[in-house]
Amino acid sequence: MRIAVLSRNNSLYSTRRLKEAGEARGHEVHVIDPLKCYMNINMQSSSVHIKGKELPEFDAIIPRIGASITFYGTAVLRQFEMMGVYPVNESVAISRSRDKLRSLQLLSRKGIGLPITGFANQASNIPDLIEMVGGAPLVIKLLEGTQGIGVVLAETRKAAESVIEAFMGLKADIMVQEYIKEAGGADIRCFVIGDKVIAAMKRQAKPGEFRSNLHRGGSASIIRLTPEERSTAVRAARTMGLNVAGVDILRSNHGPVVMEVNSSPGLEGIESATGKNVADKIIEFIEKNAKAHSTRTRGKG
Repeated sequence: MRIAVLSRNNSLYSTRRLKEAGEARGHEVHVIDPLKCYMNINMQSSSVHIKGKELPEFDAIIPRIGASITFYGTAVLRQFEMMGVYPVNESVAISRSRDKLRSLQLLSRKGIGLPITGFANQASNIPDLIEMVGGAPLVIKLLEGTQGIGVVLAETRKAAESVIEAFMGLKADIMVQEYIKEAGGADIRCFVIGDKVIAAMKRQAKPGEFRSNLHRGGSASIIRLTPEERSTAVRAARTMGLNVAGVDILRSNHGPVVMEVNSSPGLEGIESATGKNVADKIIEFIEKNAKAHSTRTRGKG
């Protein structure tokens, strides 16, 4: 098969591993920078071009679209979808998962465990908002933040009020969540492909830090999931309509709670921690599904 990887940089670990895994299984793999693409949209024959040349036909496409280019990246992916190319994750599912508030609303509707979350527009609602999530300590998150950026732990009510007021004053969209103290600064990244968790790792925050992101100095180790955690991760990915997803879970006193569903999960941390060839599993999934063009927009909204 001829497979495209939508990625800004072909030297990134995840991009490189996907190309290696595809070629090792006998496929032709092209890395395409979505920002260098431009599109011809018409009734007869839509196409995608780079540097004056029309791109060849592809059987499948693996989107590795960063949060900062979601709008244009998903537009390029949508163009390939219109041309009949099988997407590992569809553009609508990626857009859905990138909207943190929308994601939580959809997960909530499906009865999937979540931390208590509050969202408001006016400063006059701040006291009620804090009370709603159980008071301090609590977590304040920018809706546009990634990799732990824009996530603040407010340990007192006064600190929470000040931070929320500051964000609102900057016209930033935020949400407020209960702080799951019993998680101990650790979360679980479940890597879902299709209807299975194929790998999982525990990410532990460094001392003095509550964010467990590897980009913020957290450490990773292999972990054994409970059946409930596996089921939660798969249901969360299915709700978003994602075939490949990184589902981040916290262990709370009332069971697993989903923090985020990532449509473009990195491979380096999970492959290093578990020793599993995740890239190969993604290519194998494409082999089983691309020819049938059986895309899976299973979530709604």
